[in-house]
Amino acid sequence: MLQETPRRSVAAGVPGEGKRPHAARPFFFLSDLHLSEAIPHTVAAFEHFIRVTAEQADSVFILGDLFEYWIGDDMLVEPFVARMAALLHTLSERGIALYIMHGNRDFLLGKRFMRAAGAIWLPDPFVITAFGTRIALAHGDGLCTADRGYQMFRRFGRNRFAQMLFLAWPFRWRQKLAENMRMKSEQGRARPVSPKYDVTAAAVAALFRSSKTATIIHGHTHRPARHREPGGTRWVLPDWDLDHGERRGGYLRIDAEGIRALPLD
Repeated sequence: MLQETPRRSVAAGVPGEGKRPHAARPFFFLSDLHLSEAIPHTVAAFEHFIRVTAEQADSVFILGDLFEYWIGDDMLVEPFVARMAALLHTLSERGIALYIMHGNRDFLLGKRFMRAAGAIWLPDPFVITAFGTRIALAHGDGLCTADRGYQMFRRFGRNRFAQMLFLAWPFRWRQKLAENMRMKSEQGRARPVSPKYDVTAAAVAALFRSSKTATIIHGHTHRPARHREPGGTRWVLPDWDLDHGERRGGYLRIDAEGIRALPLD
């Protein structure tokens, strides 16, 4: 179900509760950072983005996969995770709103993390109005409907009862499972990418219709581009990786001049 009313306004020109009045400032969108201690250059780029680049923003939207994996909010006891949460919290301390959507790697991010990060959780999908334009936001994995096996797992993983059972496991068991799944994912990157892991035209068209928008922003596929679709424009956010091979990363900026894809500083 699409929703449009978070606890603070995300319509440009209407400062939310506790925010400084800088209505003309842009919105920034990013996703698929996959943060972990194993990618220090990527982490450093993210720290620079939050501390320096985001200073220009009214709001920052992270559309999923902030972390490489998330096995429960008890991960906040880990120094690296606590440092990232504290870093994110500096946004709200500076009057910059932070909105976070679940991804396929971190759909267990919970209320404790959101409080620690000073963030507002967004359901997937979600509609905002930015500088007069209605925009549908999504992580993107829900649009990959050709991968039926994953869609079954997605529905199961977002079942509250299944999540309660998993979170009842000892931390080390959950961590071991997540590491094994991560290793399998890394091995899969060496194989040719199948079209079934991309979004489908039918799912994209359905989101345009249900959201009553002509603009979609999502991540997940790691195939950044601006697509002209029958229903409108679909922007795919880049994944971030500054530790393996060619440097990747970037974000979208929305302001009174429109939508622009920008590289990292």
